[in-house]
Amino acid sequence: MIEDKNQARTPLSELGEFGLIDHLTKQFEVKQKSTITSIGDDAAVLDFKNKQIVVTTDMLVEGVHFDLSYAPLKHLGYKAVVVNLSDVYAMNAEATQITVSIAVSNRFPLEALEELYEGITLASKIYNVDVVGGDTTSSTAGLIISITAIGEVNTEDIVLRKGAKPNDLLVVTGDLGGAYMGLQILEREKEVFKVNPNNQPDLDAYTYVMERQLKPEARGDIIKLLKDLGVKPTSMIDVSDGLSSEILHICKASDVGCDLYEEKLPLDPQVISTCEEFNMDSTTVVLNGGEDYELLMTISQEDFPKIKANPNLTVIGYITDKSVGANLVTRGETKIPLQAQGWKNFDS
Repeated sequence: MIEDKNQARTPLSELGEFGLIDHLTKQFEVKQKSTITSIGDDAAVLDFKNKQIVVTTDMLVEGVHFDLSYAPLKHLGYKAVVVNLSDVYAMNAEATQITVSIAVSNRFPLEALEELYEGITLASKIYNVDVVGGDTTSSTAGLIISITAIGEVNTEDIVLRKGAKPNDLLVVTGDLGGAYMGLQILEREKEVFKVNPNNQPDLDAYTYVMERQLKPEARGDIIKLLKDLGVKPTSMIDVSDGLSSEILHICKASDVGCDLYEEKLPLDPQVISTCEEFNMDSTTVVLNGGEDYELLMTISQEDFPKIKANPNLTVIGYITDKSVGANLVTRGETKIPLQAQGWKNFDS
């Protein structure tokens, strides 16, 4: 679809900070019983009674975490919410509220921010969370989005990174590697566009991996599923920086080792075919790619019968004694020490 280059552009200066806040937040509805006071006061008021509260914050910076040459603003707003909710679900908690803060330069008109907030609004509705506050300010370096997510969980249900024990099963939700391969497609097409701006990419063959990159989903459904199955993980983390990094986080926090089986890694057929097209090893992509936002957990072997037939959960290995170390067991049955080579901030 050809973009209309003559769209109306409303300078943010016409609204001012408070007018902008009122304009962008008027569509947010309060749905949670725990939200006593929302946007419009000095702070939100939340009432969780006897629940444990979990709070997490994540920041997305233009040029570091996203590229607006191929990331639609509506998708970006949606993704910014999802990546934070994923951290709440990794604690076995229910997400209930978020705050949204943005820093924006004057190259963005009001209409651009409306698109961004359309995505935020859609995510808040789908995941049933209330937007209860935030901040807006100016930026000299493009767009910055910071979201804080709040959730609640019964004390007896909370799951941390520590808690994994030898012989526990290593389990992951969904499939892995799609987001990274979606990014490879987008980066390739960006370079093609630079050479020939009239060339329109045909992305029909990559719909799944593109969606995994541009519009990921957080696995709140898994929290309900585990409860329905009567399974409480012994440890859990979300897969944001690559599977190897997340496994090593659990091993370090729990003071254990693990054996991860290459042949057990869950891969979508489109991920496999895209890896072949780019001449990339799918195992390397899964271990180091990141941004899948699936949940990695350990469960007791006693709970295996409860999950073995569930298509949402895949057993990919098991926990060992710390002295064994964290290893990848290849298809050729060779053990290779796992290394964290996923996303690293502040790398030169």
